[in-house]
Amino acid sequence: MDDSTYDNLKLENQLCFPLYACAKELIRAYKPHLDKLDLTYTQYIAMMVLWEKKSCNVKTLGSLLFLDSGTLTPLLKKLEAKGYVERKRSKEDERALIVTITDEGERLKERSVDVPKEMGQCVGLQADEAIQLYGLLYKVLKNLSYS
Repeated sequence: MDDSTYDNLKLENQLCFPLYACAKELIRAYKPHLDKLDLTYTQYIAMMVLWEKKSCNVKTLGSLLFLDSGTLTPLLKKLEAKGYVERKRSKEDERALIVTITDEGERLKERSVDVPKEMGQCVGLQADEAIQLYGLLYKVLKNLSYS
């Protein structure tokens, strides 16, 4: 066999590698901004959903964030300990756990408002490039979610 038989095994030919590396480096770049807020990246994205929705069940939150309950439960416990959210059983369905943002969680939103702008500057994409990348990434996510 010639060397070209194994070209598909070269790291430089893998779509997954630059996605992985970008995600890792992007989360690393978030760290100093989120350290000021005493949040991890995963806590931050959970708070983003709650700033928008104010309240939702854990299953919905997990679906929106592509996270399982094993990841969400300790994350939400920590956010609750910080006073940012409350967790309560649904009155309609005792099995469902509802997460609601607190007043303190809303105040955190005010302290977080500049993070997306600061991160946008460090990524170095033009607005149209960012929109195109966003669309492509969500297309990949959608395709992977149905496979």
